[in-house]
Amino acid sequence: MNPSRRSFLAGAGALAALGARSLGAQVGGTAELGFAELPDGTLAEQILYALPGKVPLIKKTFRPPNFETPVEYFRTAITPNKAFFVRYHLAAIPQVSAKDWVLSIGGESAERELKLGLAELKKEFKQATVTAVCQCSGNRRGLFEPHVAGVEWGVGAMGNAVWRGVRLKDLLAKAGVKASALEAVFDGADHGAIDKTPDFVKSLPLDVALRDETLVAFEMNGAPLPHWNGFPARLVVPGWTGTYWVKQLTSVKLVSQPEKNFWMSTAYRLPRGRFKTPSFASQVAAANEPITTMVVNSLVTSLKSGQQLPHGRPIAVRGVAWDGGSGIERVEVSADLGASWQRARLGKDLGGYSFREFALDLAARETGSMVIMARATSKAGETQVSELIHNPAGYHHNVIQRLYVEVV
Repeated sequence: MNPSRRSFLAGAGALAALGARSLGAQVGGTAELGFAELPDGTLAEQILYALPGKVPLIKKTFRPPNFETPVEYFRTAITPNKAFFVRYHLAAIPQVSAKDWVLSIGGESAERELKLGLAELKKEFKQATVTAVCQCSGNRRGLFEPHVAGVEWGVGAMGNAVWRGVRLKDLLAKAGVKASALEAVFDGADHGAIDKTPDFVKSLPLDVALRDETLVAFEMNGAPLPHWNGFPARLVVPGWTGTYWVKQLTSVKLVSQPEKNFWMSTAYRLPRGRFKTPSFASQVAAANEPITTMVVNSLVTSLKSGQQLPHGRPIAVRGVAWDGGSGIERVEVSADLGASWQRARLGKDLGGYSFREFALDLAARETGSMVIMARATSKAGETQVSELIHNPAGYHHNVIQRLYVEVV
């Protein structure tokens, strides 16, 4: 039996199983989206829960708060603030007032120390905006087979927003960047429940910190940042995974040596050379290296596996695609297990770091089972993969989605 035939029969079995157990019975399942299902324990624990200021999100953990965006909020390019996912590593998240917030800038490789309040930040520096996807490095980790340790995220540990703030490079310029500067190191106001918990500190290569699009942002989609998304100000690093987007930012330090804390030297690392993403040269080890940018990906949001579709009516395939910053070149859709592909229409281009909507109406000329697939290709020439690239931390899941539907 050829691989395509095996895949189809496996999907048909999954389709029957989904129908038997009622798609609506579980919250945040991924089999209905055409992926491997989350672990049973994860599904059993997931509920819809509304944090203050948020719509009901898919609860992963209460402490620290980790909540996933339901798929229906990805049917437009911009993710509403009230539906934006929540990701924290540390349990103690203080309420920081705008008037009391202070950002310290300095370090051994800075010419001088600065302390800036929110009003000074807004008044003294030119403001800038960027539309960019913030995606947890472990988004889709729960889809890995075999499963790996960590928060078992489905597809919703991400969101796209218009971020407004000031350029980090302008702040660093005012502090003065010495020739010795190698990395910029960032800390936030959150902290662990016990003293032994490593503080969540991240660093960036100096060249990334100095990019025009790297911001200290205080607005999100035209409104102040929600508390759960970093109020009063957070780091925005377009193209790079969300681990670098430090929330409730309190300090920036320029250093001449690689940052060696737990969250840089041990966590958020990949087997060296496994992915064709940019290197973080000062942090590369013999066996592994830090995760950096996102890989190209897409998500069909208009269909569910197990869905029955009427014969003779077009099948509306809709969704979003994104990558690490080059932008989306094309999205293609297949209804015959990849034997042929049709190019979808792309929506408005909001910039290379943003979600890009896509749409295609497929003809439903015959009754029976169909497998609908979508794959994105970036302007850098990167295309989604058909087989999972396994790694111990469960990062970079960008396997082509397969939705099993029935035309009746």
